[in-house]
Amino acid sequence: MFSKACEYGIRSLIYITMKSSNNERVNLIDISSAIDSPTAFTAKILQKLVKSNIIESVKGPHGGFQISEEAMETINLSDVVLAIDGDTIYNGCGLGLKQCDELNPCPLHDRFIQVRGDLKQMLKTTSLKSLAIELERGNTVLKIK
Repeated sequence: MFSKACEYGIRSLIYITMKSSNNERVNLIDISSAIDSPTAFTAKILQKLVKSNIIESVKGPHGGFQISEEAMETINLSDVVLAIDGDTIYNGCGLGLKQCDELNPCPLHDRFIQVRGDLKQMLKTTSLKSLAIELERGNTVLKIK
């Protein structure tokens, strides 16, 4: 459903949020290891998130990535998806056809409208902090060992 970049971006942000909740910055290698993602690809995704003002990057020996307390609570998954993948998940065809609308519907068009609406609602109402809390409690995982 999400691009691989978006999947890694969401996973990275959950991990960064969890660490930032404990006043820790986290480096690229630690993020990649924690979420089981390729380091170079993760670096490009994190650059996008920094440019979108979702996370902060601090340079230097004690640097790393962090997210502010305010952003943890106000940034939702919809903001993340928009920063990485744009709005195609809300507007694109469920089968990936270039031309799909009410006048030229694909076989999934009418059914996909409801799915897309439910997905949009879930993404808009899920904060990074809520996901990080579930991770800290051990109710969720980012990597299967």
